[in-house]
Amino acid sequence: MKLDRIDIKILYELQKNGRITNVELAELVNLSPSPCLMRVKKLQQEGYIEGYSAQINIGKLGQTLTVFTEVTLKNHRQIDFARFLAAVEKVDQVIECHLVSGGYDYMLKFVTAGIGEYQTIMERLTDMDIGIDKYFSFVVLKSPIVKAHMPLISLFKV
Repeated sequence: MKLDRIDIKILYELQKNGRITNVELAELVNLSPSPCLMRVKKLQQEGYIEGYSAQINIGKLGQTLTVFTEVTLKNHRQIDFARFLAAVEKVDQVIECHLVSGGYDYMLKFVTAGIGEYQTIMERLTDMDIGIDKYFSFVVLKSPIVKAHMPLISLFKV
């Protein structure tokens, strides 16, 4: 499926407000409601829309700690990457994992109840012998800018 500018606008609006009504969405993208709904369903069927969720203000729930962690693996065979990912995927506190270029292999983002929980997780991961050579931790002090949406309009020149 090749996306056109209306599809991109639909995705852009839905990522900003997943609870928008079809009538409101149709108005924003200059379609009538029926064709708009058909496009949304097609975008869902084709996998462009993976789901809908609520954005939780974690600060309201209590004190948390966010840590970015650079991880370097001992070996770089496919099996080493797979073993590492299989273990990390099971850690609920890992909310992002990125394979990156540069001086290390992975960038992980943790959200934990505190430094003690983070350290316990890292000790468990290093003890599991999943190929971690070294890791560096960066504790987040403040997050002045966090965006939940992608810049679809500028990425795809709509």
